[in-house]
Amino acid sequence: METLNAGLEKLSALLWGPWLLALLLGTGVLLTVRLRGIQFRQLIYALRLAFSRGERNGDGDISHLGALMTALASTVGVGNIAGVAAAVATGGPGAVFWMWITALFGMATKYAEALLAVRHRRINGHGRISGGPMFYLEDGLGKKWLGTCFALSGALAAFGIGNMVQANTTAAAITGVIPIGAVPVGLLLAFLTALVILGGIQRIAQVATILVPFMVAVYILGALAVILNNWSHLGAGLSQILSDAFTGTAATGGFLGATVARTMRYGIARGLFSNESGLGSAPIAAAAAKTDQPAKQALVSMTGTFLDTLIVCSITGLALAASQAWTSGETGVALTMQAFSSGLPGQWGPWVVTLGVVTFAFSTILGWGYYGEKCFEYLTGLEYLDYYRYAWVAAVFVGAVVELELVWNFSDIMNALMAVPNLAGLLLLNREVGQETGKFEAGVREGLIEKYA
Repeated sequence: METLNAGLEKLSALLWGPWLLALLLGTGVLLTVRLRGIQFRQLIYALRLAFSRGERNGDGDISHLGALMTALASTVGVGNIAGVAAAVATGGPGAVFWMWITALFGMATKYAEALLAVRHRRINGHGRISGGPMFYLEDGLGKKWLGTCFALSGALAAFGIGNMVQANTTAAAITGVIPIGAVPVGLLLAFLTALVILGGIQRIAQVATILVPFMVAVYILGALAVILNNWSHLGAGLSQILSDAFTGTAATGGFLGATVARTMRYGIARGLFSNESGLGSAPIAAAAAKTDQPAKQALVSMTGTFLDTLIVCSITGLALAASQAWTSGETGVALTMQAFSSGLPGQWGPWVVTLGVVTFAFSTILGWGYYGEKCFEYLTGLEYLDYYRYAWVAAVFVGAVVELELVWNFSDIMNALMAVPNLAGLLLLNREVGQETGKFEAGVREGLIEKYA
């Protein structure tokens, strides 16, 4: 088993090397140019559209907001707490700047993914919407084998990074503050997952629409308290984020120091892992939105990257920089807990972080449950879909009670194998994205397309 894990770790490092990070970031840059910086020009409109009353026309299973919250349920996860902390602990505060850069260009990527997903979606045998990269790879490019590769990787990756890893993180967080074993935590988590997952996308969207705003608000309020308590150091922390992005970080305290290349690498990698732009997961939820204008849902989906990285991840990064906790030598959740403990009284810091970890991880299980299900449906049809859902619930319990290093490495490999065909589709279909966007914006200007409904 150790030999297998070592082999998977090497393969994961190879796949997630500089070439894939450059491809992910480069795709965002190309789409930004093609779309004339739509993420900057239309951000305010996109945010207003996301929280408007939604479409009255068009096919779809859930509202704009429901699709956005389902996507955010999977992207706003443990990476926003532990991932940002790991990036800062390894690359220094400057890593936060490079997370911002990936988010700014990643918004164009997320826009393009969602637009193509809505354009190429289908209605399945149960009268429900199915969409995502597998369909625009098959229909847009005429490459069904690429769609199959994406769907197979997505269905398998979902059990790892979207299920067992999240369940394990949740169990560890709860047992760390409450004297209870992992087995009862796993059973409760599996039960709650079953209540939501077996209800399909409508129930997932309903729960996500309540859970996501609550968990983000609580976490942000806690982080703001940390920042305010360290207000005198905020200016220095922000200055360090900006300056260290281009100069590297000297060793201080428990920190070993970082070169510019190291800072860029960890900032870009963690930013992309956090917001999933280019991975191909979020457009599966976008395809389910009720709309007759693909560009509208694309704009709404684009705000997911803005909210995930430029808001939630930034808040974590600023809390770490202002509190100077990043010099302690800790990393991951332990580092974030240390920062929160410095700004909140008593045990409020650890409790807020624990609540964030639990709710973020549980929401990720729900969002990725839908992603994996749709990938599985593409591969096998509807006949065996219930079995996938049952296996999903069972995997939650298993993940809560076993060690998962092997699962981590396998999931990273599957995620890379999702990203590659998806990015190929985005690059080869970028002209379609540009043309559809141009028609939409012209229609809005001429009053032919209703702006918010």
